[in-house]
This record gives sequence, C-alpha cells and structure tokens, in this order.
Amino acid sequence: MKAIEISNLGKTYKGRKASPVPALQGLSLDIIQGEIFGFLGPNGAGKSTTIKCLMGLIRPTAGTAIIMGEPIGSVASRMKVGFLPENPAFYDYLSAEEYLRFVGKTFRMDESLLQHRCDEALKLLELWDARKRPMRGYSKGMVQRVGLAQTLIHDPELYILDEPMSGLDPIGRALVKEIILDLKKRGKSVFFSTHITDDVEKVCDRVGVIVKGKLEALDSVENIMRRGIEGYLVQTRRNHGNHEALLGFTLLRTNDLFVEYLVPAERFNEFMALVGQNSVEITLLETKRKDLEAFFLNIVEKGKA
Repeated sequence: MKAIEISNLGKTYKGRKASPVPALQGLSLDIIQGEIFGFLGPNGAGKSTTIKCLMGLIRPTAGTAIIMGEPIGSVASRMKVGFLPENPAFYDYLSAEEYLRFVGKTFRMDESLLQHRCDEALKLLELWDARKRPMRGYSKGMVQRVGLAQTLIHDPELYILDEPMSGLDPIGRALVKEIILDLKKRGKSVFFSTHITDDVEKVCDRVGVIVKGKLEALDSVENIMRRGIEGYLVQTRRNHGNHEALLGFTLLRTNDLFVEYLVPAERFNEFMALVGQNSVEITLLETKRKDLEAFFLNIVEKGKA
C-alpha cells in the first residue's frame, strides 16, 4: 500500500466574472511508504491547493486521491495523518500543553499515553518552559513549533506538512530537519511542501516540482545531483610525479605543496589516466556540481514558458 496515491487531481476556482482559474491541473503522483518527499514550487504554484485537497479542506474539481488506503475527504483518511497547515492558527487563550491535549483527545488517545506524548513533543520542540503560557504570547516561530508538535501526538504513519520550516530561525530549521529524518528512520512517510531548495536537498528521497498547477519534474534527489555534476576539483602533491603531462587542464592554484586542477566531467577519465601514467599523487578530490536550486530554477523557467 502506498502512503499517498494521487490520480489526475485538478482544482479550478472562479475568478472575476466567473472566469475559470486553474490552480491544479491533472496531478498524478504516488508517495511510497517510508520516504520523504519534497513538493517544490514557487509561490502560487499549487502546493497548498494540493495539500488542502488531500486533507479534505477543499474539494477537487477533477481526479481522485487515496491516503493510506482511504479516500480523501473521509474521517478515516484524516485519522492516519499528522497535518501541519501553511499558516497554523490556534485558540490563543490555550497554552501549548492544553492545545496538544485537545488534539490528542480528538484522536481518542488514552490519558496516560496522551500525557506522555505531550511531554515528549513539548521537550522535542523545545517548548517545555513555555508549555503553560497562553499561546497569544508566543512568537511566530513558537506557534510553528506547536503546529509541528501536534502532528506528532498520535504517532501517525504519514505526515503532510505545508511549509514546515516557515517562520523558524536557523536553529529551529535544523531541529525540524532532524525530526523529519528521525521519522524516516522509524519508517514513517513525510510529504512536505516548500519553495526552499536547501530543505529538500538535505532531507528528501524524491522531489516533485510543480509550476502553474502542473507537475513539471519528478525524480530522486540523488539522480538530480548526479546529473548536475559539472566537473571535479583535484588537488595533487606538487613534488610527486610529472605534472607537465597535466598542462592541458585548467590550473586553479599552486603553492609549494599542492597543485589544484579543475577537470571537466567529460575529461575526468582522461585526467585520471594521465595521473596514473605519470605517477602524480592525488591528495583531494571533490565533485563540482550544480545544486538543486539551479535544477529548480531551470524547471520553473521552462514551466512558465
């Protein structure tokens, strides 16, 4: 069973003078159990619309979707998900502890287990010291952490997170990435949207890029990064071997100890053959590649064309 199955999902809104505004067009996508999937796209691309359809907050105008074997819109499907909306808003007269207990009660959790999970989540998200304060006094980042905490309470198999790092400082962002990676270790599935490529590159197994409501790219992060290899930075020991044989390659810098070359990917095998033939000692080898941001920007430009 897949964690999420989306088939030809579409959503069209009414614009001015009842003109159709397509927000989502023929989206088909499967999320495998146990994977972290990054849903990447610029603002207004259709990420939040997709998630709202999955969670039954809005009805799609076309297509179907299934969450953990249950059709979207059903109570059974929502019971199996830890959901974080894009801009979480809570009853601000409640404390974080009271709100987490409220969420746990809606999932009919046993009292002793609920208290244990509340304490665990509050400590994990570093909200313990503020747990009894009304949330009206919380910063935006603290409210975001409460939102993340409430997704963990009932220990679901699937997490759907809309911009989970939004409003967090660097420490908070690092903490959320650790939590997501820990969920993967425990066999959980995570589907999260973002427009920040670094978030995807650090934690995701696969990524989908959506532009103007259409899925424009779908691949593993590993494949994307492998295809992005442009060349290699090679550092060699200056006084070891015949460096004259390497004069046809770009020399980056040299000193009394080392010589550094920039080797194009298509000439790497040629370079390594010359290194072996001329007894040159390599002390450092680094891959020079395009990052995921370059891939993302290229897809976005194509999608807008």
